[in-house]
This record gives sequence, C-alpha cells and structure tokens, in this order.
Amino acid sequence: MIKKIKQTKSEKILIIFISLLAIFSFIFFFSIKNKCLFVKNNDPSKIIFENRNNIAILNAECGNVIIELYPDISPNTVKRFKELIKEKKYDHVAFHRVIKNTLVQGGDLEFGRKNNLNYTYLGTGSSGLGLLNTEISRTFNFTKGTVGFARTNKKNTEDSQFFILLVDAPLFNEEFTPVGKVLYGLDVLKKIKYDEKSEYVLRPDFILKFKMLVD
Repeated sequence: MIKKIKQTKSEKILIIFISLLAIFSFIFFFSIKNKCLFVKNNDPSKIIFENRNNIAILNAECGNVIIELYPDISPNTVKRFKELIKEKKYDHVAFHRVIKNTLVQGGDLEFGRKNNLNYTYLGTGSSGLGLLNTEISRTFNFTKGTVGFARTNKKNTEDSQFFILLVDAPLFNEEFTPVGKVLYGLDVLKKIKYDEKSEYVLRPDFILKFKMLVD
C-alpha cells in the first residue's frame, strides 16, 4: 500500500510562489516581444474632424498616426505632400532617421524603399519632382507633434522627406517648413525603432501605409 505524503505549509507556499513567478515571467516576456502591447490604435472613422480634407493617416507597426495638414500656412509644400500621399509614394518607405524621444524622419522615396533599401545613400534621395522653396511662418511654433519638411543645411531644398517632432523644438521656428501636426498617435511614433549610437537606423521600421482621409 502506497502511503500518501501530505504537503507541508512551506511546500505549498513554495509551489504557489514558483507558479506565480512562471506566470509573471511569461507576461514579462510577452510584453518585451510585443512592443505595441500598450499602444492605443486610433480609428479615424470614430473621430469627428473639423476639416476632413486636410486629415492624413500614417499607419505604422503599432497603429495609426492621425495628422492635420496646414495648407494655409505652407500651401506649396502641403500640396506636394498630399500628392505623394495620394499616389501612395510613401508606402513601405523607411523611417531612416530616428532620435529617441526627439524626432522621427522618413520619406526618402529614392533610397528608402523596403524592397530597394540603399544604406549608402539613404537620406539623400529625391522624389524626382524637383525642390521646393522653404515656406517660413513667423507665427508658427514647432511644438511636440509638429510635422515639418526636412531639407539640407540650405533653405529651399525641401523635396519629399518629412520629420515629426516628439518634443518642443523652438530652434526650428522660422527655419523649417511646417506642414501639419499630429492629432492622435504620438505613442505609435515613440515605438519606432531607433539606434542608441546613431541617428540613422540599421534595419529600420517602415511606413506601412499613408493615405488621406478623403481621397
């Protein structure tokens, strides 16, 4: 006859502790692997906008970034931006320059495409549509969420690349062309891959889709 051994109180506590530890370890591992776990994905169909024609939706790995464009401030640049968005030129293009908690930049249509990524020239490519003049606003402030067009160290060299600020950047005032502002989805941008040692990202994240709310 096999004698049944009764667990002590200490053994029961130990088993419970080990079980809880295993559960928490699994949850922690899952959270680390899924960087988008706690990011809200905003649905534009459930939001009321004052001017639907100026709303753009950038879809990244962790969800939607909803942007209001400002054609009254930068008419020529916003016109170019809208054209490229409507023609799906930004789809599958890299966020090639990312500064942690500061800004994300993408839009190199020549060297930043997912199926034709060229690390040698990434960040220098063009759209083929020619350069734009810098549209300066003396009253616009480059605050957190601002979307602006990137350029070289010279003005009047904007083309297709754009950046989105994750912090206020008063030094950008009257230096860059503002095209809009993020209304929803800054947390999505904060999850975009960055490199601790460089502004330029090896194996970057990509824009999945970029579209206007009203085509």
